[in-house]
Amino acid sequence: MSEETGIKQSEGEVYYPSQAVTENALCKDYDSMYNKSIEDPEKFWGEIAGEFEWSQKWDKVYDESTPPFFRWFTGGKTNIVTNAIDRHLKTFRKNKLALIWESESGDDFRTYSYFSLNREVIKFANVLKSMGVQKGDIVTIYMPRVPELIFAMLACAKIGAAHSVVYGGFSVEALAERIEDAQSKVLITADGGYMRGKIINLKQIADEALARQGTIEHCVVIRRTGHEIYMEPGRDYWYHDLLSVPVVNQPCETEQVDAETMLFILYTSGTTGRPKGVIHTHGGYMVYTATSFKYVFDINDEDRYWCAADRVG
Repeated sequence: MSEETGIKQSEGEVYYPSQAVTENALCKDYDSMYNKSIEDPEKFWGEIAGEFEWSQKWDKVYDESTPPFFRWFTGGKTNIVTNAIDRHLKTFRKNKLALIWESESGDDFRTYSYFSLNREVIKFANVLKSMGVQKGDIVTIYMPRVPELIFAMLACAKIGAAHSVVYGGFSVEALAERIEDAQSKVLITADGGYMRGKIINLKQIADEALARQGTIEHCVVIRRTGHEIYMEPGRDYWYHDLLSVPVVNQPCETEQVDAETMLFILYTSGTTGRPKGVIHTHGGYMVYTATSFKYVFDINDEDRYWCAADRVG
């Protein structure tokens, strides 16, 4: 126990932010905020959720009648894309950078404002719609770390479909098992990806996985490494070719979905048995992640966030 602070230290030092950081923090009184969340969680989370755009307000903040399954913002309608992109197009953030990407080698660099990100998401959403993807479908994504991965995730959400990101280093068996469980009709992948300077033959792995299950009808391929790959006629399509089809430039409204609609499914590693799909929903995931960024990471408009993780989900 520290005599100066009264804080128990299990090991090492306790580091406190400077006075300037504390004074400018979005959360200035953590203890008070924490106590409010415990004393009246429905009011606490209802007030936070009220900061977002909803096409229909919820009837109940959370429903705990069937534990261990809890439902958030039941009766409410929104879409995470409404709040992640659409609402910013009506403010100064329209021209603000939303995504900064640099390749592993550092020889490729791309940036997207909220306006340009929206344009790319609409194109990808129209591609998915043209392939018959509908509300409730799960699109499997097996890609390297490129901007199109983000476009694909947001495009799925925009049209009310869900996505399943499979890490672009998993095996044929792991990919096939997750596709089959999700009953995906569309797979999004790339010719390959770079990892520590080496090319990972993602399309080759995907081809072997597709040979082991029969649900995939269409496979969209992003050109990343440029090496030669097999493209099955009638099933495989280059994304850059699809972008030349007029339908991709049509308007695409963001579907308003129930707050409890599945946003994505993320599978466990499978080290202790068959991988288990963990479902995240539009309403709960949206409020949780935004709150974490605001109060845990203390992200302001002028800040940039960089994640060191090698997976997206």
